[in-house]
Amino acid sequence: MFIGLDLGTSALKAIAIDDSQQPMAAHSVPLTVTRPHDGWSEQDPQSWCHAAVEALSALSQKVNYSAVKGLGLSGQMHGATLIDKDDRPLRPCMLWNDTRSHAQAARLDADPQFRKITGNIVFPGFTAPKVAWIQEHEPDIFARTAKILLPKDYLRLFLTGEHVSEMSDAAGTAWFDTGRRDWSEALLSACALSRNHMPDLVEGSAVSGTIRPALAAQLGLPSHVVVAGGAGDNAATAIGAGVTRAQTGFLSLGTSGVLFAATEQYLPAPETAVHSFCHAIPDTWHQMSVILAATDALEWLSRLTGQSAAALTRDLGRVTAPGKTLFLPYLGGERTPHNDAQIRGHFLHLDHATSAQEAAKAVLQGVSFAFADGKDALAATGTKLSELLVLGGGAQSRSWVEMLATTLDLPLDLPISREYGAAMGAARLGIMASTGAGPEVAARPKIASQIKPDPTLRMAMQAGHERYKAAYALLKEF
Repeated sequence: MFIGLDLGTSALKAIAIDDSQQPMAAHSVPLTVTRPHDGWSEQDPQSWCHAAVEALSALSQKVNYSAVKGLGLSGQMHGATLIDKDDRPLRPCMLWNDTRSHAQAARLDADPQFRKITGNIVFPGFTAPKVAWIQEHEPDIFARTAKILLPKDYLRLFLTGEHVSEMSDAAGTAWFDTGRRDWSEALLSACALSRNHMPDLVEGSAVSGTIRPALAAQLGLPSHVVVAGGAGDNAATAIGAGVTRAQTGFLSLGTSGVLFAATEQYLPAPETAVHSFCHAIPDTWHQMSVILAATDALEWLSRLTGQSAAALTRDLGRVTAPGKTLFLPYLGGERTPHNDAQIRGHFLHLDHATSAQEAAKAVLQGVSFAFADGKDALAATGTKLSELLVLGGGAQSRSWVEMLATTLDLPLDLPISREYGAAMGAARLGIMASTGAGPEVAARPKIASQIKPDPTLRMAMQAGHERYKAAYALLKEF
């Protein structure tokens, strides 16, 4: 048996799978995000530990832990968790969608060595500018910082007592030499840090430690359960979905939106705002186009209208040409392709007749156009996508998936099981670390259906996308 823990933004999910990778049990524990000011997004690191104990304890009531061999970790990326010499958190973790450090990010990005070494723009959501913000605004905290850990790696510290990270998550800090798969001494020095502030590194499929004996006894786990290096959430999702080879990819419709493409080579193209990161398995990389609000945009409209997301999308029906109402989903800034932390979302061409359902259609179409921007950015790097798996909570809306297929002009595959996400990927990395198995254990899931684009709407979608891009250009003038 193997366990996967996925530390998300809104919940921690635990999954247990058997030796044939069939899901046996799962449990999810909600997490709370605090937003004390505009652009801020924080979480208490201790809440992750409490959630892990709760989730693992709940799983133990459903399965026999005596057979557990390995455990893998997945987690939200880019968070800045600062701890002191006694491994205590010094402040709440600044999360991936915290954009207060946009000025620090711009300053670091203006130093050409950052893009050259990391292969990426220094986005405000990355870890390095957050720590630079703390250095400037909370110097006493910065002075007491002994280690800087990513969220899942703080959870690893709780589970194993080890300060360890892995390549896929570390590549999103802006301190990482992505081609060499190691910390960059030059970039750390530029931020008044050293390698001593960083955790050790292992590959995601390698052993990072074992569960602490006292915690194993508390949870009823066997002694010496191996904990894999694990992965950042998107790389873990790729492992769960069998996206490990070049020209394979997925589209994630979660809180944020991701177009993910595995690559056998390191292919940096920071000028496109495409992320170039290490994958969770050795000698493999990946590219990502990231939008900050996907299902989050629909949830925002739900709060605004007082109608549930399900009610707003219930009567969408078949895909039609884009309507006159236009939505730009930049509720908290945007990454690919704009790299703009300050831009905000807009509705255009509202009138007295605009209904909540029409607004919902515009939101879904606006997010779809944002994905089309990302597809164009990936194409500018030379990465061509032929078909994609569709994952995440938004994939439950067939109407939205049909809209995306037609907007992107790509066939989209819907898996039979919804378990092939980050938690499954984490569990598979637990298999690799504890048994020595290779990427072959990360098989592609069985497909329930393939959604093909509607060729009769190709021109209308292209015209709608051009109108969307023109609206963005106009918005930039303000």
